[in-house]
Amino acid sequence: MAIFCAALALFAFSTWAALGGALAEPVTILLSATAIFVLFTVLHDAAHYSISTHRWVNVAFGRVAMLFVSSLISFRSFAFIHIEHHRNTNDDDNDPDHFVSGAPWWQVPVRFPLMDLPYLTFLVRNVRRRPRAEVLETSLLMVLSVSVIVACALTGHLWTLAVLYLIPERVAMFVLAWWFDWLPHHDLEDTQQENRYRATRNRVGSEWVLTPLLLSQNYHLVHHLHPSIPFYRYVAAWRRNEEAYLERDAAVGTVFGQQLDADEYREWKRLNGKLARLLPVRMPKRSSARAAEFHPVPVAGVDRLTADSVLIRFDVPDRLLDKFSFEPGQHVTVRTDLGGEGVRRNYSICSAATSGSLEIAVKHIPEGAFSTFAMDRLRAGDTLELMTPTGSFGTPLDPLARRNYVAIAAGSGITPILSILRTTLAVETESRFTLVYGNRDDESTMFRDELADLEARYADRLRNLHVRSREPRHPAHLRGRIDRSKLERWLGADFPTSTVDEWFLCGPVAMVSDLRDLLLERGAEPDRVHVELFHGYQKARVADGFTSAAASVTLRGRQHEVSLEAGDTVLEAALKAGLDAPYACLGGACGTCQAKVLLGSVAMEQNFALSAADLQAGHVLTCQSRPTTPSVAVDYDA
Repeated sequence: MAIFCAALALFAFSTWAALGGALAEPVTILLSATAIFVLFTVLHDAAHYSISTHRWVNVAFGRVAMLFVSSLISFRSFAFIHIEHHRNTNDDDNDPDHFVSGAPWWQVPVRFPLMDLPYLTFLVRNVRRRPRAEVLETSLLMVLSVSVIVACALTGHLWTLAVLYLIPERVAMFVLAWWFDWLPHHDLEDTQQENRYRATRNRVGSEWVLTPLLLSQNYHLVHHLHPSIPFYRYVAAWRRNEEAYLERDAAVGTVFGQQLDADEYREWKRLNGKLARLLPVRMPKRSSARAAEFHPVPVAGVDRLTADSVLIRFDVPDRLLDKFSFEPGQHVTVRTDLGGEGVRRNYSICSAATSGSLEIAVKHIPEGAFSTFAMDRLRAGDTLELMTPTGSFGTPLDPLARRNYVAIAAGSGITPILSILRTTLAVETESRFTLVYGNRDDESTMFRDELADLEARYADRLRNLHVRSREPRHPAHLRGRIDRSKLERWLGADFPTSTVDEWFLCGPVAMVSDLRDLLLERGAEPDRVHVELFHGYQKARVADGFTSAAASVTLRGRQHEVSLEAGDTVLEAALKAGLDAPYACLGGACGTCQAKVLLGSVAMEQNFALSAADLQAGHVLTCQSRPTTPSVAVDYDA
């Protein structure tokens, strides 16, 4: 905010003074160029959504700053191109900034001031991938810019325009290309995909002048590792994580161009200062509740996501925070009284497990009792009964792991995937994530802006592939529905099964089942393919082959004896006995009713929620389990 206001004030002053004859032309050019150079940092942080947690604030600042840095390109186009630079750093074919960083030394002085030309070329090559509004905005800016130049030339004011803007803008472009692109990247052979620690470098030494002069871009490596960190925190991030970076052979050079390996840097550091502590990583943890239980929880806010979906944020009381801790991929059950009829629904948590917030998304279902209530009547300040988190869709995370994840979701299936994606990228700083997300069109895409923000934040580690079934202008290979044929093409080119460590599938039963079968056919390990269904198959009650039985049920530390009629599930018997056993979908999909068999045996009709390890440990879904022995004992607390 400060440098934005200061830069605008400086540009306005130099323009006013020059028009009044109070400043010489070289001084005007110098002051205006300085203002434009500073405004690029505002533009740069806005492109990574680092200015504010509110997307519109970043867009507003970015659009204003973009007019000064280059009036030929819209802010959204610049943000797209810049993210592609992060994703493909040093890749000659796909990195738009390689025009400068990979230039022969004798071409450098000519290429520096023409930095926006490869950006425009890159945009033309990818124009079909970009939204129509963005392309239109860029086209209008180009037409307007050319019109102003032509008008000034025809009226005899071209030199005035050149002194006030055209020359300062080229001078600023020269310095920006030199300091932001060439110095951090030149002569580095690794691409961002090959080795993100050696695709760009830090420059150390003379930092008392270099850091403020380059607005912290001498720590450009930190920016590429953590694109969402604002520029004024680069130095602190490096100092806190220094040893972790050096262990990965981070590229470091001195202000004079000498390249240092880890040991050489440590020696340089020993002579120049003290080593700093590592930044701790916050790991997600499960709920402390012994078994799933309901608590009244206030609603903090209800925000519209799309025309038929809302985001519900909860204000969990401090005394319940431990009980409502969750791991990514878990869900909660909502219970409320609508017109005297109790309603309970199961919803996946979509917030990051490291965020300290609890959020769910509700998509409207025609004639759906709770979804209609949530869309039309639920407000901040209302209270809902919320069950403590359950489920095991996610996988254990390791801050030192370097994994490749692929998630495939359709419609509201994005909700658990989003939590997994957000948490994984925050905790495992070396892991990569590809999201394939199917929807009808852009407007029906839940979390559309949030996914774009995440792609900007984790530019080289996150790739979003949006598949659209009703969008004629969408790229042909991403048009239609997510199905077996599309996955076969992706497995052959984008992500072969041998390169993927974990798969997550969430969406309609038919889609998920078909894709899972294909992955297993192609050699994916069954325990690496994780499936989440919002609705299991509801089957008619079956009594044949089953006899009555006695069951011992342990729930929240107490043991209860219940009887089962022939064909009853363990859950049905527990509910008939008045026990508040946890459940949600009743179709074997959510895992809320999970318990461990301690005695006897049961037959489980269907299972979409438990892993092979869960089954081997004796866990079952009680909504699907019917005794096959005269007596059984199950423990919901285990």
